[in-house]
Amino acid sequence: MEVKYISTRNKNIKCSCKEAILKGIADDGGLYVYDHLDELELPLNDMMNMTYEQMAEIVLSLLLPDYCEDEIEQCVKNAYETKFESKNITPLHIVKDIPILELFHGPTCAFKDVGLQMLPQLMSKAIDNSYQQKVMILTATSGDTGKAALEGFKNVENIAITVFYPNNGVSNIQRLQMTTTDGFNTKVCAIHGNFDDAQTNVKKIFQNKKLKEQLMKKKIILSSANSINIGRLIPQVVYYIYAYKEMVQQHQITFGDEINFCVPTGNFGNVLAGYYAKCMGLPIKRLIVASNENNVLYDFLKNGEYNRNRIFYKTISPSMDILISSNLERLLYYKSGKDTDYICKLMNDLETKGSYKIKDELKYDIQKDFYGGYCTDKDCKAIIRNVYEEKGYILDPHTATGYKVMEEYQKEDSTPCVLLSTASPYKFASTVMEAIFNEKYTDEFTCMKQLSIKTNTVIPQSLVLLNKEKIVHKDVIDKNNMIKYVENTTKEIFHG
Repeated sequence: MEVKYISTRNKNIKCSCKEAILKGIADDGGLYVYDHLDELELPLNDMMNMTYEQMAEIVLSLLLPDYCEDEIEQCVKNAYETKFESKNITPLHIVKDIPILELFHGPTCAFKDVGLQMLPQLMSKAIDNSYQQKVMILTATSGDTGKAALEGFKNVENIAITVFYPNNGVSNIQRLQMTTTDGFNTKVCAIHGNFDDAQTNVKKIFQNKKLKEQLMKKKIILSSANSINIGRLIPQVVYYIYAYKEMVQQHQITFGDEINFCVPTGNFGNVLAGYYAKCMGLPIKRLIVASNENNVLYDFLKNGEYNRNRIFYKTISPSMDILISSNLERLLYYKSGKDTDYICKLMNDLETKGSYKIKDELKYDIQKDFYGGYCTDKDCKAIIRNVYEEKGYILDPHTATGYKVMEEYQKEDSTPCVLLSTASPYKFASTVMEAIFNEKYTDEFTCMKQLSIKTNTVIPQSLVLLNKEKIVHKDVIDKNNMIKYVENTTKEIFHG
């Protein structure tokens, strides 16, 4: 049987794995899903003795069977062999009594590297070179995805990338990471608006038939590097399995025991990867979803209503400043019994009314697997300070948000829980220094040096060099001009 990916909104829209990765999003605006996810089974016993790379090969072969064994091996090697500071890719540390999975040892010091070092490899194998096919990647970012995508796709032949981010809506370090990126095929542009504006308009560009037809004549297709692209999401499944193996090998659990994961999330992609792992047999009892003050997911998990009609807060955990959690659509697809008509209705309600409410039975089913909590900026700073003083470990603001929610949840469930640490604290040094030492710095690089001295920790090399890099990208546009910007950028990079 030929394996097909289908749209969450129309079961008649089907394609192969490679086509799904190249397209990024379905023509009807839905997200691509593998219909037989619940039929897959991980060889968990064997995987307890595997390296991270070997686990990645297993997961990719199961979820992306279009790719032959040699292609998968090459993709894994190119993505992970030399790009991560830790040979374990995502090392697990037991900090006093808390298992913390560090996802920030890639080139941009954030968890997005795990998926975005792999996605360009998968996409390169999917391109039809005989047709002289070219791909323009469009990405909206709330901070970390942008740089991780740029780093992954930089100077890749036949692929270009355009990144949009909210002007004044990311940290200075995140902005510099993006705007100093070189490469013949990269463009970075700030928009007047927030992340949701950027993400919504990118989706509209994907659905613009006139533009897509114009580009197809030039053999150019549009695709995405956000976690709406299944090729970005699937590699993230691996670190949940790796964390489980490490929990077994470090004698925190016995093989077969259930564990929980606490995940700071905004767009729901990171935690959805954990759900994929659970569907494939990993003994996960519950996934704990941690939000900041933009707590739309908390409200949804509590009462079954998703409502983005609310105040948007700029917080000290900017990568989670999101009110439209795109990947939730994939969860709703699986949990609704794969009812594409129902998903289409919900997503139409979200677009037209800004909200939707799910059936009670669906809400209760989701609550069996997911718990939601949130953390204010004030509490986040207190957590950063307390964890450092009590455990000698530095949390970034996103991970601190997760820590607070995890502590609350563990009052009612003693199941061992792994906290996913999504970014290096040095990406948010100003917040961390103020939280721990009550010191403020106007210059973030001076701040990073002081944090290093005071805590006797090492600044990631990629951040040390950042203030010496030349700013390459200076464009700032109105959010309504994004489509014209894409047209011009495509002509500029692909020369026609």
